[in-house]
Amino acid sequence: MSDDLAKLFEDVARTWSSVPLPNPVGVQMALPLQDTITGLAAEHGRMAFEEEPSSFDAALQATKETGS
Repeated sequence: MSDDLAKLFEDVARTWSSVPLPNPVGVQMALPLQDTITGLAAEHGRMAFEEEPSSFDAALQATKETGS
């Protein structure tokens, strides 16, 4: 695990739980997250979301059941 990621886990654990980084087994369990974090970081900025999801709302309204 990279030192940067280990430091991130340590900081998050301390901030949210007020506990130090868990034992070495906990660190090993967090190891697979490095690839996930790297992948999500690469996609960040490539994804775009509508400010007002009008097309989604229109699709919901079009498929709405009337109940009768």
